[in-house]
Amino acid sequence: MLDKFREECGVFGIFGHAEAANLTYLGLYALQHRGQESAGIAASDGTQVRHRKAMGYVSEAFDAQALATLPGHLAIGHVRYSTAGDSKLANAQPIVVDSVHGQFAVCHNGNLVNAGDLREALVRGGAIFQTNSDTEVVVHLFARSREDGSEHAIVDALSQVRGAFSFVMMTRDRVLGVRDPHGFRPLAIGRLGDAWVLCSETCALDLIGATYVRDVEPGELVVLSAAGLKSTKAFGPARHAHCIFEHVYFARPDSYVFGESVNEVRTGLGRRLAREQPVEADVVVPIPDSGVCAAVGFAEASGIPMRFGLIRNHYVGRTFIEPQQSIRHFGVRVKLNPVRSIIEGRRVVLVDDSIVRGTTSRKIVRMVRSAGAREVHMRISCPPTISPCFYGVDTPRRSELIAATHTLEEIRKYLDADSIGYLSLDGLTAGVPGGGSKYCTSCYTGIYPVAFPRDEAAYLQLALKLSPEPLPAEPADAVAADAVMPAFEKDPVTS
Repeated sequence: MLDKFREECGVFGIFGHAEAANLTYLGLYALQHRGQESAGIAASDGTQVRHRKAMGYVSEAFDAQALATLPGHLAIGHVRYSTAGDSKLANAQPIVVDSVHGQFAVCHNGNLVNAGDLREALVRGGAIFQTNSDTEVVVHLFARSREDGSEHAIVDALSQVRGAFSFVMMTRDRVLGVRDPHGFRPLAIGRLGDAWVLCSETCALDLIGATYVRDVEPGELVVLSAAGLKSTKAFGPARHAHCIFEHVYFARPDSYVFGESVNEVRTGLGRRLAREQPVEADVVVPIPDSGVCAAVGFAEASGIPMRFGLIRNHYVGRTFIEPQQSIRHFGVRVKLNPVRSIIEGRRVVLVDDSIVRGTTSRKIVRMVRSAGAREVHMRISCPPTISPCFYGVDTPRRSELIAATHTLEEIRKYLDADSIGYLSLDGLTAGVPGGGSKYCTSCYTGIYPVAFPRDEAAYLQLALKLSPEPLPAEPADAVAADAVMPAFEKDPVTS
């Protein structure tokens, strides 16, 4: 998570349990990896919707006293990382409103590509926005819908938006879940006794002791109420475009996403990587935690033993005080430290799931060399990332993506690695069930499955412009080398 794409958001909902808010808290705790900026819960006792949200981790936003203020047998919750809208409390979710259709709460995972045009039209019509989140556009469309009943109003509102969405919504007496027709973002259904559960990943079901039933299908609206689960195919069929990066990096390996085991998919990608990009080496070392599954597969297929040669400090908070600048690589070393006895004198294969800017990867390679590695080889279990995502993932502009602006040899030299190898796009799509026809691979191809309207098309054109600065020549002094940053290093991602 040092130099990675930011996760999008996590959503959770439950109907029919006396401890709905408490279980939502636990579900969000399991989904914390999907967003660390803010957390929120809305609950209802069947007559009134109450809600609470705060900046920070789930454990910081809620305690027993706060949860006690959220009584009821149905609840929804959200953990957020902003992909559309600023990082501030006003943009935290759930968004809760009173409308002609009654009380309504909404949690969103995804990104609506035509939100700008819709918002402009709504403002011209007199709408007053309280946030700059794209989710609020849906709230206004819902409130203004002339359809009878909340379910019909929801379908009416969502039929006007385009892009990626997995929504968990709530009225006074129902929880609803819906996915866009392309199925970009995941949403699973589970059972806990007589209660029904919705969540972004099945790891949230595991934590509360629920059983995975199935996924909400692309274009499907499910309604959880006293009558049980009702399913409606709310939207017409569309080409499926599941986010392939869920399998590469986002989801927890103990989850099932899009109906498939994340662990098995990632391990299989590691095996394919070993066959496509073989290397003579002594030890395979995963970059924790994201590279572990792929490293297991790489070691199995290559016959090279895997050892945990990098140890991650799991007790690092979101912020820490850095010492004076003379302590090189502090930001990486506070999170990762090499095991010299595993690395020293050996040819090391470092396995990770992806490289975004390359900032952290270079520091890790140098850290491993300083621990005595004889050779360092980088192997990446996905193709080169060359394009930003506009469907709910926070990614840099294309000019900041190292693989979009530099050759493989330039990347190898910049990382100070003896070799570098990526999994091919064919290898990636062959490694996910259903192949490339079911998945969105725009971050590797620059081909986007949903067209952009006027405002977003202009933004897309700007974001895709290639204006990289050349990679710096390697100075003799290593400290000076770290001080000379190419264009894609000037705004490093940290979490």
